[in-house]
Amino acid sequence: MTIARRGSTALRGLIAAVALNGCSDAAVGPRGCVLPVVTRVSAIADPTNALRAFVTANVHGSDSLIVRFGVADATDGVTPVLTADADTIFAPILGLEPARTYSARVIAYSGCGAAPSDAVTFTTSALPADLPSYTASGSDPAPGFVVFAAGRYGLVVNNAGRVVWYHQFDNGPGLNFQAQPDGRYAARPSTTGNVPGAFLEIDPGGRVVRTVGCARELQPRMHDMIAQPDGSYWLLCDEVRTLDLSAQGGSATARVLGTDVQHRSAAGDVLFDWSPFGHIEVMLDVLDPVDRDAAIVNWTHGNSIDIDPEGNLLVSFRNLNEVAKVDTRTGAVLWRLGGTSKQLSVEGETPPFAHQHGVRAVGVDDVQLLDNLGDATGSRAERYHIDASRRVARLTGTFRSAARLVAQIGGSTQALSGGHTLVSYGNGAGVEEYDSTGATVWRLTGQTGYVFRAQRIRSLYAPGVADAR
Repeated sequence: MTIARRGSTALRGLIAAVALNGCSDAAVGPRGCVLPVVTRVSAIADPTNALRAFVTANVHGSDSLIVRFGVADATDGVTPVLTADADTIFAPILGLEPARTYSARVIAYSGCGAAPSDAVTFTTSALPADLPSYTASGSDPAPGFVVFAAGRYGLVVNNAGRVVWYHQFDNGPGLNFQAQPDGRYAARPSTTGNVPGAFLEIDPGGRVVRTVGCARELQPRMHDMIAQPDGSYWLLCDEVRTLDLSAQGGSATARVLGTDVQHRSAAGDVLFDWSPFGHIEVMLDVLDPVDRDAAIVNWTHGNSIDIDPEGNLLVSFRNLNEVAKVDTRTGAVLWRLGGTSKQLSVEGETPPFAHQHGVRAVGVDDVQLLDNLGDATGSRAERYHIDASRRVARLTGTFRSAARLVAQIGGSTQALSGGHTLVSYGNGAGVEEYDSTGATVWRLTGQTGYVFRAQRIRSLYAPGVADAR
């Protein structure tokens, strides 16, 4: 079974007809044309997720289908259009409410018309006792849902703050739980089987689809990952080298931790492997004492990556207070923004930001990030336009909380359509959405806690597909 992202015009018309008229609308095709047949329909609530169920059926003569569902006899809910890869379909129903009895009906389509199945029922279970709960407020949020990690769970909430999807991890998801461009979720728990720090990819049905990690026996960092639709993936990786830093007052055999960035194919082949040690000078005096004096010098602390529309890499180095743009063909550093080694001057901002998180490309020459330092009014999301030819960056927008939230660690930004921006404030315990003027249009409330990254998605069935990162 495959979830189709778009249906034909004729198919959309059939869906609309069934939605309006119910099952009695099953169309009779042209004379001699045989309608699809749906048999052996069953539904079962997911024992691992009280908000999910699965429908199975035998379908013959169908090119596509949907599942309509609702509480009792209602059928106001509908799955995306499905395409049957075989005669047996297995379809998830997502976003349900706990402890409710639902009915579901498969409707199969062909060129002859639509054929509904008999209705089947199922009852969802109660929510786990330790599942966090939230509320939300706001007059004009972007459509869809918000993804983040909390406690032992990866969560998705709707615009009212209700949890509509979750996945439980034995030891938690490792702070970062995010939707991916390939339509899955990713998390990096502390241990995955016998593989320390590997990323897991989880589909909307709750299955762990694959486990991925870094080449050269490096350990992935939990801070960010990009799983591309072609099966390839980008990872931040920890790399430790021994360097002589005695000229800077350090050890002659200093152990230094840098952040490598790797791009690997679906088969695990290394397509790109970039190390900061070959491009950026290690300078102890730019580091905070806690990072400089650690047993292993915490040098770059890479915490986010993104690929711009031209295919080049953006990487955020928190401990250097800088963002670097890297040519993914040559590995050359195209520019460095922020920090003491900046290659771009910033109009009106000195320094422009500190300990930044959530760096994202919002165009070829525009970058957005969370300035954790902020100013007297708290941390803020900032957007910069880069004029690489003049080696100048210009601050073009800021977004901040009226509550003056301060993100000392963690946090994220996401540029949305219509000029909206979603910001999580890390340990500042807030997630807010702003319009293009900076006005707050949505806020997650309740015991928000530490939200390392928050991310809007439009579909529970294809999370991250065609969504901004």
